[in-house]
Amino acid sequence: MKKEQYGFEFDVYDSIDDLSKEDAFLLQQAREITRTAYAPYSQFYVGAVARLNNGEIVKGTNQENASFPVSICAERSLLSSTAALFPSANIETMAISYHNQNGKSSEPVSPCGMCRQALLEHEKRYDHPIKLILSGTEGKVYVIERSSMLLPLSFTGDDLKK
Repeated sequence: MKKEQYGFEFDVYDSIDDLSKEDAFLLQQAREITRTAYAPYSQFYVGAVARLNNGEIVKGTNQENASFPVSICAERSLLSSTAALFPSANIETMAISYHNQNGKSSEPVSPCGMCRQALLEHEKRYDHPIKLILSGTEGKVYVIERSSMLLPLSFTGDDLKK
């Protein structure tokens, strides 16, 4: 038996003011679009905004449903829109923010497992990394160079060929 370890590094910024102009713009847009999310059950409003390699900006929000499995997260909403509207464009960077009406919104949160899988699939489909910017409506900001780093030992289409 042997032990192996998985880990990755990411950048932590004290605030949006420390980001590049382009990244700060995306994060500000993600923070603002949380207002249009539909989250009457959880009161946890999530917004995602991406810059594509063709210069386009695409947005997504979480959309809840009383039948919870029917709901869709902001990240997957954005991925679906991007694939439909710009099928040959890569996502360069995606900013994700949230507003929690039941608590604080000052710590970055990470995409759920289902969204991590969808982000990984999108990266593989386009053979291009997606940089993630994660933050609440204020406070610290995490920047992760590849969304696939969030899903170690991932299941991919290659596993179906083994």
